[in-house]
Amino acid sequence: MNSTKPRNRLIKETSPYLLQHADNPVDWFPWGEEALAAARERDCPILLSVGYSACHWCHVMAHESFEDDATAQLMNALYVNVKVDREERPDLDRIYQTAHHLLTQRAGGWPLTMFINPHDQRPFFGGTYFPKEARYGMPAFADLLKHVSTYFAEQHDDLAKQSAQLDDILLQLEPSGVSSSDALNATPLASAREKFETQFDRDYGGLGGAPKFPHPAILERLLRDWRASAHAAEPDVDALFLVSLTLKRMADGGLRDHLGGGFCRYSVDRYWQIPHFEKMLYDNGPLLAIYAQTALATGETEFRDIANETADWLLRRMRSPNGGFYASLDADSEGEEGKYYVWTPDEVRSLLAEDQYTAFSRYYGLDKEANFEGCWHLTVQEDRVALAGELNCTAIELGESLQAARGTLLAQRQKRVAPARDEKQLTAWNALAIRGLAIAGRALQRPDLTTAAQAASDFVHQQLMVDGRLLASFKDDRARFPAYLDDHAFMLDALLESLQSDWRSRDLHFAVQLAELLLEHFYDPDKGGFWFTANDHEQLMHRPKPIADEALPAGAGIAAFALQRLGFLLGEPRYLDAAEKTLMYAWPALEQHAQGHVSLLSALEDYLTHPEIVVIRGPADTITEWRDSAARVFAPRRQVYAIADDASDLPGALAERKAVPGKTLAYCCVGTQCSLPVDNWEALVAALRGS
Repeated sequence: MNSTKPRNRLIKETSPYLLQHADNPVDWFPWGEEALAAARERDCPILLSVGYSACHWCHVMAHESFEDDATAQLMNALYVNVKVDREERPDLDRIYQTAHHLLTQRAGGWPLTMFINPHDQRPFFGGTYFPKEARYGMPAFADLLKHVSTYFAEQHDDLAKQSAQLDDILLQLEPSGVSSSDALNATPLASAREKFETQFDRDYGGLGGAPKFPHPAILERLLRDWRASAHAAEPDVDALFLVSLTLKRMADGGLRDHLGGGFCRYSVDRYWQIPHFEKMLYDNGPLLAIYAQTALATGETEFRDIANETADWLLRRMRSPNGGFYASLDADSEGEEGKYYVWTPDEVRSLLAEDQYTAFSRYYGLDKEANFEGCWHLTVQEDRVALAGELNCTAIELGESLQAARGTLLAQRQKRVAPARDEKQLTAWNALAIRGLAIAGRALQRPDLTTAAQAASDFVHQQLMVDGRLLASFKDDRARFPAYLDDHAFMLDALLESLQSDWRSRDLHFAVQLAELLLEHFYDPDKGGFWFTANDHEQLMHRPKPIADEALPAGAGIAAFALQRLGFLLGEPRYLDAAEKTLMYAWPALEQHAQGHVSLLSALEDYLTHPEIVVIRGPADTITEWRDSAARVFAPRRQVYAIADDASDLPGALAERKAVPGKTLAYCCVGTQCSLPVDNWEALVAALRGS
């Protein structure tokens, strides 16, 4: 950067991404009324730049243009410039990414660069990364700035027409819904399964070609498909194959950090070899969950090891002392993408004994051509058993040698300049981590992960619930920004998972509080579905009601899924009705493009075939033993809650699941239909088998 002296208003922000631009010569504003009013007063466009701290191309554009005095002078003269962290303001990012796609008919991305009419907040031109000099078939950024400014000054009538057309199209994006729940059926579940069959890469796993993303929600959907068919005449073993293949290929490839743990965001190739090196909390929480679930379902020790490794990385590298989790690790260090992670053979050879290097170089491909900009990014290139045979050792001995070598290299790597960590703590992303830790705590029989999930839940409850309302981001001891749909829905879902790992009545009360906030501020009681922003959120150009899964699961789908489960647990019809009406609202999209709505598919599955709910009451030691024994079976549509006999103030139907002094009772229900309680483990096993 040109100076360490703050030059613009971003210095007052808490976002690490915004603070990276606080000493740009660009006169940046954060999004807010001050910027909007300044643009209206000047009658000039707003240049909106949206990015995030782990984004490589955001750094490139910042270095080329925003740190350049001449470019900044032009930006300041022609525009009011607004910088937004998409992770703090997913509402703005969602709205303007959609508008970008409608205006350009191209996919969006980051950095997002939009030119906005200050009088109605509607964009009239946009793109993503623009180079300082003309290249890649794109104009020079300075030339673009001049042309767009001239167009705004001379084409006011065209802008008004374009804004009206944009509003019309945005309204048309909403599904029409269906008027009767009789229309809801299992066809979308089968349709999505068929689509995944044709879209999956049967050699390397995952969906499609390059770039290739992990899509843990889709993998979880397939795992549920397999489990649902387990007792059928022809079980869907291919669904399990697709999940296992993908998890194996991802773990062997460069998406996984073989030294430190954790997964990068996506692979730039079909083979999972070279990643985009940023690490996101929102990927690793769900990936922890799917590896732990698949380990439980298959008994594969490799999946168990990777789940443990991922959990350990989360606790070691991403957890804050306050119990919550940080947002991401940057792709770059010392100005170069991936520099922290790559090696040369000479460097590795200097750190290891000769026989150790021979094994390590063969296993991780150091004996092959460089695979990343003249360096070597570690990927598994050999079968361990076969390599052990060639090296005249056992697979166990080879594994121990590789583990020791990885420890040596990790210690050396920690001496390098590490990628920056974005230490924002986002409610929605923390919820995904809490859910993953709670699931892994049960599946891996690790109470420390359950405890970590609860500590993060306590952090959210204590620091991000302010005056009865949830906030979205925490940084520098400040909770900020009204929370969005995803924050509420993901957190509700996470709490229901955490309650199954270890019951705390305060977590249930928090879950009920979130459910009520969802209904009061986000739910559309007329048409069904959920708005992304609350009904008292600041007025923006559009209030979206998204239903499709993207990089994150759809908040509407998770809300319907979690509300339905909480509704069955408590016997609360309002929660069940909201889930049903949301499925009715989304039904046209589910019929036409089921594979893009896997979060809603899980809600649909529970709607059509109600989930099993087991509530165990009794002494703490016995109920814990029963709960943990039940958790050793992979049954994703079964919820088991172990509630000690001294628990009080249980709401709704839970109050009817009474404890009897000196006895352990299990109440088994399917949806709202419950059988008589059983008072011994053998009877519970028989009841579970029967269901």
